[in-house]
Amino acid sequence: MILIADSGSTKTDWVLINKKKVVNSFQISGINPYYQSHENIIDIIEKELIPKINPEIIRKIHYYGTGCSTETKCQLIKSALKKHINNADIKINHDLIGAAKALFGNNEGIACILGTGSNSCHYDGEKIIKSAVSLGFILGDEGSGSYLGKLLITNYLKDNLPTEIKKLFEIKYNYSLENILDAVYNQEKPSKFLASFTTFISENLSNKYLQSLIYSSFRGFFSEQICKYFKYKDAPISCVGSIAFYFQDFLKEVAGENGVEIQKIIKTPIEGLVEYYKNEG
Repeated sequence: MILIADSGSTKTDWVLINKKKVVNSFQISGINPYYQSHENIIDIIEKELIPKINPEIIRKIHYYGTGCSTETKCQLIKSALKKHINNADIKINHDLIGAAKALFGNNEGIACILGTGSNSCHYDGEKIIKSAVSLGFILGDEGSGSYLGKLLITNYLKDNLPTEIKKLFEIKYNYSLENILDAVYNQEKPSKFLASFTTFISENLSNKYLQSLIYSSFRGFFSEQICKYFKYKDAPISCVGSIAFYFQDFLKEVAGENGVEIQKIIKTPIEGLVEYYKNEG
């Protein structure tokens, strides 16, 4: 049995395959070793993952996760899994590798993640040959859900929203300044909190002001990430993630402004990863 995982800050998708057939698929909470302690990750695995599988029959785990950008962070995830799944060969990789495999398989391309966070890489069909600098939701993440939410909530707190949008926002939410600052600076998963405001943007998508926030966010993503790749116009570009998927018309328009075309947009990498490992046998 092979267990495949794609983990973001918001959720983790798991699929169990046996002899190229999907046996089970499910979701649990998101895992990010930059924002969660080792004990917290162990707790999620123990309470949410283990009850859904039989650890004794798992022989391989291919885990792709946000925050798994250093050997230290990868080992943190690996040790948490090993605590309950002792017989498996566990491989931990960055979610960028997972996105690239899901989008391009064994072919070259520029893979983009636009979900709660954002990132991109130039993939040669086997490995990442160059990746953008990822600074997280405080210093970067242009184009992501957390970035969009940050634009919206910052303008709300500074009283820069148009009157009609401010009224709609206050009808939907009942947050005080203290609530918001506490969620961003003191609570777990602040990026998830910020990204939650994209629901409001999506519900009022016809509003020109909110459209301008989306355009600004995607233009920042192209400027800070895509356009910095050498000959970025020569490689196919594809995207994965909820923000790319639900706001794809805006994304494609901004891509056109930069002289490129988005080849493929998928909501989550997990289906592509399953196909990749089925083909690998």
